[in-house]
Amino acid sequence: MEQAELTTVQVLKRDIPWETYMVTKLISGTDLQLLRRYDNRPESYRAQLLDDDGPAYVQVFVTILIDIFKEETVEYVLALIDEMLTANPKRARLFHDKSLANDGSYEPFFRLLWKGNWFIQEKSCKILALIVSARPKTQDDLLSNGEASNSKSKITCVDDVLKGLVEWFCAQLKKPSNPSRSIPTAISCLATLLKEPVVRSLFVQGDGVKLLIPLICPASTQQSIQLLYETCLCVWLLSYYEPAIKYLATSRSLPRLVDVVKSSTKEKVVRVVVLTLRNLLSKGTFGAQMVDLGLPQIVQNLKAQAWSDEDLLEALNQIEEGVKDNIKKLSSFDKYKQEVLLGHLDWSPMHKNPAFWCENFTNFEENDFQILRVLVTILDTSNDPRALAVACFDLSQFIQYHPAGRIIVTDLKAKERMMKLMNHENAEVTKNALLCIQRLFLGAKYASFLQV
Repeated sequence: MEQAELTTVQVLKRDIPWETYMVTKLISGTDLQLLRRYDNRPESYRAQLLDDDGPAYVQVFVTILIDIFKEETVEYVLALIDEMLTANPKRARLFHDKSLANDGSYEPFFRLLWKGNWFIQEKSCKILALIVSARPKTQDDLLSNGEASNSKSKITCVDDVLKGLVEWFCAQLKKPSNPSRSIPTAISCLATLLKEPVVRSLFVQGDGVKLLIPLICPASTQQSIQLLYETCLCVWLLSYYEPAIKYLATSRSLPRLVDVVKSSTKEKVVRVVVLTLRNLLSKGTFGAQMVDLGLPQIVQNLKAQAWSDEDLLEALNQIEEGVKDNIKKLSSFDKYKQEVLLGHLDWSPMHKNPAFWCENFTNFEENDFQILRVLVTILDTSNDPRALAVACFDLSQFIQYHPAGRIIVTDLKAKERMMKLMNHENAEVTKNALLCIQRLFLGAKYASFLQV
């Protein structure tokens, strides 16, 4: 069996020759007694031993990892510790008991992070992330603005460990050691540690933010949903850190987050994305981008669903209000574009305002005439007579005001759609389809005489 396929259960079935290690003085007689009491015992029995004498067992495990290099034994002890922490993550505090050597518990896991097979690396990463995040936070340890401490004391050691972990995370995200486990392991441990400002700083400095973006995409399987959730959790934690926000602003993160929140049905995924969007809403141009991406309608759809989480509902309300404020600040063309992209066309004042068309006809050229293309699509797909009538009218206005309006609208194959709408059952649609056809045939010189 390949090492990459090893599981904790398989490793723990091994019979480790502890007596031999005592004879060769790699462990003490006391260590042997503790191991005999603990090894191959039921979980409930082990739990009681850890409750009664946890620091002593941690000391034994750490000592073995420091002094013994046989791969099978190292894997076994890592599996014991992983099992212990998986059953109760709060046991990570045992590694910081005052009876243990000052921060010596980090050293073996930190060394093994870059050595050995994948099983050893994965377990070392998971264990190290848990025990470093469980360390007692002293006053000196609360580093401001994500900056590393210059102290030569215990804090420097912790910062070295955090720096090494972040480097390992980035290395796995760039070039995974294991095809299926590297990225989930790195993201899961990163999500545990990004609560700390210094880790956010190190991750941004290591150009790690861009490595998260490709992982933000709709998911369907249980494993991919968990990876998506933990990735979005990382982005949420980074959304509290200004330098990270600058990276997010220059990436495709926002459209990807919006795609996820539109398609996901898993409440924990929706919750963490919505909380992230709330954090980003007031930053830079994110608010305007959210309007362009149709977030107002998405928020309405989400609010109509039965969510149990009060924080999620509150965040949706806050986003709704924030987006409304952004729409108020938009230019008239931005508002018009938003109306078209959402497909909610109505006779708002700008449609029949000559000044609007005089000032904005060149703006329709943006993104390869995107807005005109959407108007033509509305003619094909909408069942709303009002939307059809307004779309016809707007196309006729573009023909009138843009010097090449007839050619552009003809190239977009709008004429065929207009001809069909001239027989529409709604009189308003028929009237505006006829107006557009007339302007297509007559041209701008005579079109201005037509009755609007």
